[in-house]
Amino acid sequence: MDTRTAATRLVVMDVDSTLITGEVVEMLAAHAGTGELVTRITERAMRGEIDFAQSLHERVATLAGLPVSVFADVLAEVELTPGARELVAELHARGWPVGLVSGGFVEIVGPLAADLGIDLVHANRLEVRDGRLTGRVDGPVVDRAAKAVTLADYARRSGVPMDRTIAIGDGANDLDMLAAAATGIAFNAKPVLVAAADAVVRDRLDAVLSLDAFAL
Repeated sequence: MDTRTAATRLVVMDVDSTLITGEVVEMLAAHAGTGELVTRITERAMRGEIDFAQSLHERVATLAGLPVSVFADVLAEVELTPGARELVAELHARGWPVGLVSGGFVEIVGPLAADLGIDLVHANRLEVRDGRLTGRVDGPVVDRAAKAVTLADYARRSGVPMDRTIAIGDGANDLDMLAAAATGIAFNAKPVLVAAADAVVRDRLDAVLSLDAFAL
């Protein structure tokens, strides 16, 4: 039986530079000594200047040889965006389902989601051989099209109609997801996403709670 009420919304968030303050691929690259190169590629991708999948493959290639222990090191460095934990707690208190969909990596996103009590999670997986990163992604890249598909899948699994979905992101890779959602929110976002969003929020993530889409 569907227990969702008319007030229930599904909230789906990007992770890097949205739920957390940094970009995980850049944090991994810092351990590989390729941080500056990867940061430049990331910035171009988030502005929509180059294809996200292409950019991800280029960045991940620089991580080849890193030991899998780097995941624990980076997870310890990750910082939640101010207001992120408060937002998720409030949504859970309301009984609203929350999902994460990331162009980052499940090796980091998974533990973050578990800590926050979030069950809906989709992200890239890094290929590992003999305890070290190969410099390749294992499986299809979570690009902007995949994010929109994931939003619809989460809505179906949660029993929430698409006209009661909210998506939050920061870069070009979130364009399709924000377009597919009933309400698309740009958070501390690049101009390309700001121009396409229904609402723009800066600074604290829980500031989205003041928007009409979150009204009870």
